[in-house]
Amino acid sequence: MEVVVVGGHGKIALKLLALLAERGDRARGVIRDPAQAPDLEAVGTEAVVCDIEREELTDAVKGVDAVVFAAGAGPGSGTERKRTVDYGGAVKLIEAAKANAVARYVMVSSIGAHDPDSASGTFRAYLQAKADADRELADSGLDYTIVRPGMLSDDAGTGLVDLSTELGRRSAVPREDVAAVLAEALLVPGTVGKTFECFGGEIPVAEAVRSL
Repeated sequence: MEVVVVGGHGKIALKLLALLAERGDRARGVIRDPAQAPDLEAVGTEAVVCDIEREELTDAVKGVDAVVFAAGAGPGSGTERKRTVDYGGAVKLIEAAKANAVARYVMVSSIGAHDPDSASGTFRAYLQAKADADRELADSGLDYTIVRPGMLSDDAGTGLVDLSTELGRRSAVPREDVAAVLAEALLVPGTVGKTFECFGGEIPVAEAVRSL
């Protein structure tokens, strides 16, 4: 499988790219800063330089089997960049996937995206951007999977998760385990058309993903 991950230098994305490379997939990460390329090469993947706020993604996803959107403006960004990155970038990837007849699209979203009005300030803007991006993807006709991780930690992954299509819970999850869920979801046809939350839990990743 050939996969492009947008937001390729993010913490989850780097872990995902490493997992894809380890299992023999050809993985490419889209980054904005060329100085980040060595970090992607170090985990066995290619870097594609593209500023998703200013450039289209059509060329970046030519010839691939699946795309993953893992980009984000980050916690220090304002309302405007959350819109241009978390929403606008996701929509650009939808358009690029369609232009290249790439059906498979996996989205890294967030818990709380089912109810942005429950938050305030820039966090509300973030959740609204995620919610709108998720809706655009669900309505796109693509073979989508939307993964909404809980509160992210840099703890070592356990390989054990709790996945739920019943939205609205809150709990933590290591980024490493989120990456493992994304990698597994790319292989499992049963995740197409599903939106689910992802937390630390007691069920092995492969089993949890296949039981959705």
